[in-house]
Amino acid sequence: MTQTKTLTIKVDRNICAGHALCQIKAPNVYELDDDGYCSSDGKKVPAGLEKEARLGADVCPEQAITLIEE
Repeated sequence: MTQTKTLTIKVDRNICAGHALCQIKAPNVYELDDDGYCSSDGKKVPAGLEKEARLGADVCPEQAITLIEE
């Protein structure tokens, strides 16, 4: 039996500049706080949204988002 791996979002808030491109490209995965910064640190990516999560992480100009596969 194949185990499904989950992705966990890791956001480096020290380098996130609030461009919000992650949320624009992957609105079903990334959330923003009231100041426009990514607030999805520690969030598990819902099943079926892995491709969208990767796209959102890839468009971050500061590369503040890492997806950890577990």
